[in-house]
Amino acid sequence: MEAILDLYNQEYNPKIRTICFDEKSLQLLEDTKPVVKADKAGKIQKRDYEYKRNGTANIFCTAEPLAGNHITEVFEKKTRNEFAQNLKIISEAYPDADYINIVMDNLNTHNERSLIEYYGENEGKEIWNRFKVFYTPKHASWLNQAEIEIGICSKQCIGKKRFGNLGLLKNEVKAWNKAVNGKRLKTNWSFSTKEARLKFKYMR
Repeated sequence: MEAILDLYNQEYNPKIRTICFDEKSLQLLEDTKPVVKADKAGKIQKRDYEYKRNGTANIFCTAEPLAGNHITEVFEKKTRNEFAQNLKIISEAYPDADYINIVMDNLNTHNERSLIEYYGENEGKEIWNRFKVFYTPKHASWLNQAEIEIGICSKQCIGKKRFGNLGLLKNEVKAWNKAVNGKRLKTNWSFSTKEARLKFKYMR
């Protein structure tokens, strides 16, 4: 915990980037009846409660809190292959960085093996070695600022909308990602190691 809190307390450095990474699963739901739009003042939009399930999708959310940079990708699955592809996307987004600190949970796909299996040993190791990994402790997902990112994406982008196919979801998420990057929305993280020791009543 303290390693991650100390990491968050560091100042912005363009050569050493700090990002937070997390995932969100989503059902693809298609309306079975047309939505009645609110086309007049005083009217409300009406949507039938019935829907058709068209599988699931997975949204990979990456946030760089100090720079306000956001990388949001949509895939059909959340296997090792998709994780490997996302880490390459992140790596290529910071070509001038010496290395990238990444905070994420210890899911069984979040490791070097995923990249080696997908890209081969040489390229897989090369991509993985660009990252310095900080795994959140068990029952401490609140330490990952990407959870804030997921919450914002869910509220501002997904909402109560239904997405009948992967393409519709990708377009919506892409537009949202472009909008938040344009605003350079940052995260003001204020919880420190000192405060953690007081709150959880321990000393080191």
